[in-house]
Amino acid sequence: MTRAGRERDGDGHEPARARAGAKNRGKSGGGSGVRGGSVPRSTGEVVLNTPPMSTQSLLPEDEGLELVHTRRYETRVYRLSDEELLVRAAVSDLKPPGLYIAGDPEPLEIHQMQLELRVTRPDLRITAAAVRFATHPHTTCPLIAARYEQLVGLSIRRGFTAKVRELFAGSRGCTHTNALIQAMAPAVVQSVWSLAVREGTTLSGRGSKLTPEDREHRIAGNLNTCHVWAEGGTHVEKLRRGDTSEFPPVPVKERLRALGRDDSSW
Repeated sequence: MTRAGRERDGDGHEPARARAGAKNRGKSGGGSGVRGGSVPRSTGEVVLNTPPMSTQSLLPEDEGLELVHTRRYETRVYRLSDEELLVRAAVSDLKPPGLYIAGDPEPLEIHQMQLELRVTRPDLRITAAAVRFATHPHTTCPLIAARYEQLVGLSIRRGFTAKVRELFAGSRGCTHTNALIQAMAPAVVQSVWSLAVREGTTLSGRGSKLTPEDREHRIAGNLNTCHVWAEGGTHVEKLRRGDTSEFPPVPVKERLRALGRDDSSW
């Protein structure tokens, strides 16, 4: 993203024009009109706001390169209770300043789709869903939003992506919303690991409370999801032998060293 795309004032806030644009988009509607409200509640209601997306780029500096498009995804998962998660996700497509409108000093957002879900634990089943089109190129784009209530009842487990394609591919959905859902799903799964650390049910370390049977069940849930977790692979066989040398994860080990702590403190 260009520096203009990351622009903030001295206090880290968006410029007035960007704030006004977000405010105006919020007034335009474009949501499914279901389960609204002002704050998340335990009744299964979904509340869609327009949260600011992170502007910190993970990519190398683009000095000397001509930027023509930026797409950003953001997903956040919140623990509401032992049994429920709140998931908020957004995708944004930005055109660089001056590309679509000569002399325009600001990036121009073409798409922003927002998704909010209620998800139960431990089955990761969706109990409430809403989609909002905050920025869209065509007046008819938001008409498909209500269709995404069909996410309710699905579990964000194996087979979820295939089911999303079945329900919403092609003319049955929105290309960008579908991409957002597929980007969101792994983040929800990652939140399970976060909660395992919080609750002391990791595969190893930090006072893990797992029994051998629980550990095997946890391993089974990850088998063949990637090359690291391949059945018969080194990582899986280590865990089954009780070898915990891969724990804590590499970023945790590096952070512990930076803090002057030993791995055993985790």
